[in-house]
Amino acid sequence: MSLLAFLQGLSPLEGWLNGALIVLSILTSGMSAAVGIGGGTLLIITMAQVMPAAALIPVHGMVQLGSNVGRATLTWRHVDWALMSAFLPGVVIGALVAAWLMVRLPAGVLELCIAAFVLLSCWGPALPHKALGWGTTLMAGAATTLISSLVGASGPVVAAFVKHSQTTRLARVATFSACMSFQHLTKAFVFGVAGFVFHEWLGLMVAMVLAGLVGTWLGLKLLRRLSEQRFDALFKWVLTLLALRLGWLGIERLG
Repeated sequence: MSLLAFLQGLSPLEGWLNGALIVLSILTSGMSAAVGIGGGTLLIITMAQVMPAAALIPVHGMVQLGSNVGRATLTWRHVDWALMSAFLPGVVIGALVAAWLMVRLPAGVLELCIAAFVLLSCWGPALPHKALGWGTTLMAGAATTLISSLVGASGPVVAAFVKHSQTTRLARVATFSACMSFQHLTKAFVFGVAGFVFHEWLGLMVAMVLAGLVGTWLGLKLLRRLSEQRFDALFKWVLTLLALRLGWLGIERLG
């Protein structure tokens, strides 16, 4: 079997598109590991150009599940498990609501709200310590899981929240990856309930997950060479660019 024939059999897409998405999975996973954020958003933006709308969020979610699980596994010693104990119940609540309420806010509104929150988190005053308590973390888990299931854009919000709760680069990457792993895991449930047929895309998802593990390994090697100051600056500016893109998208959709 030729390489092109193999790639053709991975999904309903053309073989060369499958190959391009596999390569992109390496690059975006490496970006998320090294900078802490951005790879998943870049991946979904690109996938949206070539994939059917009905498959976009569930396939992206499963690929990101593999990428984040790999990253969390390689950095598990740095995960803030106290935060996770509050975040996880919120994830379950958000997933249950998403399975029941597969609808969206008026086009553009959600994107603008996310952009405003992320920009405020990056450039506004630091959140008081009591604002990062158990209840707030649970609500963050529920809200971002709901957002993730409906529009696939929760990464910047979760990253902005983690930014205020973690002070070192490895803790941010590890805790963010653990949070996103559980969020993406719920999409198998949400879209399974909604009737999405995963097996048609299984080959591509597995190939992209394996490619993502390679990217994660390369990205973590780069992360360990970055200083805390340089990582913090990159993290903040990537988040800002993602927020500005979401804001622009929201304005376009409102128009």
